[in-house]
Amino acid sequence: ETNTSTNTNTDWTTHPPYNTPPPSELRPAKWRGRCQCGQVTYQLSRERPLKAKFCHCRGCQVMHGAPFQWAAIFHKTDLTFTRGASGLSFYSSSHNTTEHKLPTKVHCRVCQTPIMDEGRNVCLLFPMALQSVLVRRDEGRDGWRGRLRLSDCHIFYGQRVVDIPDGKPKWSGLDGKSDRLDDEG
Repeated sequence: ETNTSTNTNTDWTTHPPYNTPPPSELRPAKWRGRCQCGQVTYQLSRERPLKAKFCHCRGCQVMHGAPFQWAAIFHKTDLTFTRGASGLSFYSSSHNTTEHKLPTKVHCRVCQTPIMDEGRNVCLLFPMALQSVLVRRDEGRDGWRGRLRLSDCHIFYGQRVVDIPDGKPKWSGLDGKSDRLDDEG
């Protein structure tokens, strides 16, 4: 089976976040992440995500076995897989394939832990898999997660299975490209 990408004719493993630079070129890590079994490890060079969202779409509910997905959005160039891409598996629901075709869901090949959703320019990482390299003594056990931003908004809120009256913007589809909803939908 070959892994190809719909956005280029070149080998996807040579592009961020899959190309692992030599240690001398690695940017300092702000966050480290890993799958459940430890086969997949990665680091982030950006301290704060571009945005954080709760996605309530049916696809995320099914793929994550949860009422919604919490995702922190980073540029692909912020992420480096420290052991390369060999431990990863892919699933593109748009193309119904396990080949690397964007957009794609990325998992550990061994334990199937969800790692990220990958798009053309950004990746949506799952904050609960991240550990801060910058833990501050005064933050307490989980206070550092606040730097990840719990959520800027809710997307696909019309498909929710639970109301979340948190006062955050709620969208019927993608944020800024669909109707705004209130806490009750």
